[in-house]
Amino acid sequence: MKKKIVVLTGAGISAESGLATFRGADGLWEGHRVEDVASPEGWARDPALVLEFYNQRRAAARAARPNAGHQALVELEAEYEVVIITQNVDDLHERAGSSRVIHLHGKLMEARSTRDEQLVYPLTGNRIDLGDQCEKGHQLRPNIVWFGEAVPLMERAIEETATADALLVVGTSLQVYPAANLVHYTPTGCPTYIIDPQQPPLSRRPNLHFITAPATVGVPQVVAELLAKARS
Repeated sequence: MKKKIVVLTGAGISAESGLATFRGADGLWEGHRVEDVASPEGWARDPALVLEFYNQRRAAARAARPNAGHQALVELEAEYEVVIITQNVDDLHERAGSSRVIHLHGKLMEARSTRDEQLVYPLTGNRIDLGDQCEKGHQLRPNIVWFGEAVPLMERAIEETATADALLVVGTSLQVYPAANLVHYTPTGCPTYIIDPQQPPLSRRPNLHFITAPATVGVPQVVAELLAKARS
């Protein structure tokens, strides 16, 4: 039976494919206050602005390509059961070839009904516009978990993390909750690899390894070590 590796990824791995990180040093996301484009209140105030913001993010994501970090995680599947839990809303993990991806914060390439959360539609184009409706006649919105909304896949993510044989944390500051809490659900003694140019704040624990490098460098390095260990 293959050992299980859980990977928690954040904006850093997508940034290396050229996608803007969620929140810049100035607190803005692509020139907008995060509250204006990523909250139910922002949607209520100006849905046209929110839709256009995500239309632009969608176009940028489609133009981006998976990088060496994404691709290395796919290679892990040769010897391990791999579950990727991502805070990212792009589809770069899937396009790289990863087979099990949990999107905590939703999917940029999907629309959903504003009235019935179960009505979710894949998007083949880049746009959702005012007037685009679900089958019940309600406006569509991005299938994104905004600030102040529940994270419906959090329980499943906790269950996966609680049975991990190793945890990789890639490109996340561990400042966005509840996702940042996942590191505390690993089994006792589970090796944890933190791959990020900046060391996120995390209390010392047994079997904690910091790889102070970008995802495109650090992930292939750790994957090579784990594959060698599995094959030795």
